[in-house]
Amino acid sequence: MKKLLILLLVCFSVLTYGQKEYNIDGKIIPRNIDFLGKKLELSGFGTRSKLWMDIYIQALYLEILSQEPQKIIDNNLDKMGIKIVITSTLVSAGKFTRNFNNGFEKSAKQNLAALQPRINKFAGFMVEKIVEYDNFTFLYNPKEQLTYVYKNDKLKGTIPGLDFKQALFGIWLGDDPVDEKLKKDLLGM
Repeated sequence: MKKLLILLLVCFSVLTYGQKEYNIDGKIIPRNIDFLGKKLELSGFGTRSKLWMDIYIQALYLEILSQEPQKIIDNNLDKMGIKIVITSTLVSAGKFTRNFNNGFEKSAKQNLAALQPRINKFAGFMVEKIVEYDNFTFLYNPKEQLTYVYKNDKLKGTIPGLDFKQALFGIWLGDDPVDEKLKKDLLGM
């Protein structure tokens, strides 16, 4: 059984290696994202579910691939990004923002008060109506120490600070992630 599973994984890897994107139930996850002259590679992707319902598909993109979550969170040398594709009609801007706020509380811990003005600015980028197939992309540029926030490939704004990026990526990759399985999927495990 173990040999069959390994063979299936190898075959799947060979078949998908050359793909430019993945199509998951009609939602497109690109293998690469170009950001400020750098190609970010797909590290991994997974589905966030609540109460047995898929809410969104998320992907992690890195300039240099790594499966070490704390190194990714702390990294201030390489560009990186997160893409979220909404998969449920039940996701609203209010619910999405509340979930981000809860994630920031768990991730930022004692730095929450210092980050709060920037978290509020970030939440302001989420106030427009959210519909199925909307996508959000958060890209970090270490040179500027800015996180770029996109909705449906349109720049909504930027948030300054390595500490903000660390808290944002920590929502999914930190010691207390919103979803342990999703964390492993994002790391390609």
